[in-house]
Amino acid sequence: MRKVKEGDFVQVHYTGTLEDGSVFDSSQGRQPLEFQAGGQGIIAGFNNAVMDMAVDEVKEVTLPPEEAYGQPSAEAQREFPCDMLGEMKIAVGQDLMFSTPRGPVSGKVLEVGPDTFLVDFNHPLAGKTLKFEIRVVGISDHPTQVGCGCGATGCDPGDCGPNCG
Repeated sequence: MRKVKEGDFVQVHYTGTLEDGSVFDSSQGRQPLEFQAGGQGIIAGFNNAVMDMAVDEVKEVTLPPEEAYGQPSAEAQREFPCDMLGEMKIAVGQDLMFSTPRGPVSGKVLEVGPDTFLVDFNHPLAGKTLKFEIRVVGISDHPTQVGCGCGATGCDPGDCGPNCG
């Protein structure tokens, strides 16, 4: 029976929950998430959890922040001048999209002052313990899906699984 090893392309279905049991992401109703075991683009704890799993095997794992999205960092907060917004009005808690040389980045507005506003670019799941139920549905030597490599049919990060996009 073949088991996942580094370099394999793995297709999994998963459900991710927080400690309170609320679901933050799931592949149910979508294509399985596909990624290369040992590669980039997937959180470390999720990647490690699938190693040595076989097709149809199910595993439940609990990942502390250090194996998921890390702890929130003050360095991931940036202050911007309000005049860069023109006439656009913003509010605390609002998500904003920023264009960067590496692509679009989302941030949450933490504070709005008369001249500046503060944005948090930490991942929304930073600092959280994550629980996953993972079921391996395929193992292959090459990618089996077309798209951004995360199981989505396009490259919309909202369609992707853990740490994609």
